[in-house]
Amino acid sequence: MDKFTTLTGTAAPMPLVNIDTDMIIPKQFLKTIKRTGLGANLFDEMRFDREGNEIPDFVLNTPAYRDAKILVAGDNFGCGSSREHAPWALLDYGIRCVISTSFADIFYNNCFKNGILPIVVSPEDHAKLMDDAERGANATLTVDLEAQTVTGPDGGEIAFEVDAFKKHCLLNGLDDIGLTIENASASIDAFERKLASARPWV
Repeated sequence: MDKFTTLTGTAAPMPLVNIDTDMIIPKQFLKTIKRTGLGANLFDEMRFDREGNEIPDFVLNTPAYRDAKILVAGDNFGCGSSREHAPWALLDYGIRCVISTSFADIFYNNCFKNGILPIVVSPEDHAKLMDDAERGANATLTVDLEAQTVTGPDGGEIAFEVDAFKKHCLLNGLDDIGLTIENASASIDAFERKLASARPWV
């Protein structure tokens, strides 16, 4: 998993509330267990018409936001089913951070396990960031995970909270497998030596 330290990029405004995981990546694209390739169908039913043509006024289809790395989203983002394909699709598209006033719990935790930083802010701070995101070509935010700040295009700074363990994992690029490997020499190797000594026939 790629480390998340500081991210500077275009922030796309998506004020719609209750964006669920089926809207993020519709069910017909869940046939794969690969984490790559899903970005092409991110927000598929909002991005494309039935013939597969782009819907011009969808935010990620507009020139200013086509390469967005950050979403400023409405309340309760990631609700619905618990599909891990949702953060996979966001990441594959290039989204590394989602900012909202609230997230569905399972989606929120899945983001951390896949290298995406979900940030919860107050309604007041969310309104400021949404205003920043609506600036088109000037909608650039800088997210500093170590400092736990989001800096707007005019230099205004907003602080956010994040669980210390989840922060450690993102800063060091550690998913569940990475955490296991990190503890290999200290815990796993010691266990295997003890087991070999106690049960040499195994």
